Amino acid sequence: MENPLMYEPFKFSVFLPPCYALYPNQHYPVLYLFHGLFFSNDQWTRLGFVEIAEKMMASGQISRFIIVLPYDPNGRQPSASAFDEVFINQALPYVDATFRTITDRSGRAVGGLSRGAGWAIHFGLTHPELFGTIGAHSPVIFWEDEEHISAWLDSIPRRDLPRIYLDIGDKDPNPLSAQTFEALLVQKNILHEWHVNPGYHNEAYWSSQLEAYVRWYAAGW
Repeated sequence: MENPLMYEPFKFSVFLPPCYALYPNQHYPVLYLFHGLFFSNDQWTRLGFVEIAEKMMASGQISRFIIVLPYDPNGRQPSASAFDEVFINQALPYVDATFRTITDRSGRAVGGLSRGAGWAIHFGLTHPELFGTIGAHSPVIFWEDEEHISAWLDSIPRRDLPRIYLDIGDKDPNPLSAQTFEALLVQKNILHEWHVNPGYHNEAYWSSQLEAYVRWYAAGW
C-alpha cells in the first residue's frame, strides 16, 4: 500500500481462514498482530502462530477468523511516526473493503510481541470504538504512552472495556511495562488475564505460548 506519510509502502500480510472461498456470505472477525522490534511481519508466521491457528480452525477446535500482520519499518515512538495514522485511517478501511470482515469492535482484536504489544495497547486504548480485544505478550509500552494509559482507561465506558490478556516470562529482563500495566488494571478493577510463565523475553518463550494465544483470541468470537 503506497503512502506519502511513510518512508516506504505500508506492508501487511493477510491470512484467510480455511474454506473462506466456499462461504461467500460469511463474515469473519479480524486479528491484527504486531511484530517485535528489529523483526518484520513474518515473525508471527515464522514462530508458527498462523499454522497453529489454521489447523485449529480446520479441525473445528476454534472459531474461524482472519489474521492480518502489519509491518512497522522503524522503532520510533508513535508521535514520531505515521504508522498509527496509516494503520487506522488507511489499512483498516482497506482490509474491511477488501475482505469479508466483521466491522464491529467485537469482531476486531489487536495483539503483539514486545514492542508490538506496545502498539496493541496503544491502538486498543486510543481506539476502543474499533477494537474489543487486546493481547499484550511480553509488552514494552511506549514511554510517551505511559503517562496517558490511566486516563485512556478511565475514558472508556465500563461496558466497552476490552478483553485484555497479559503475559510475560518469569525471567524476562524487562518486566516493568507488564507489571505496571497489570497493577493499574488491578487498581482500577478492570477484568483481565495475567500470566507469568517460564521463559525469557525471546522467541523461544513466545513459541511456547502460541497455542494459548490462539485459543484466547478465538474464545472472544
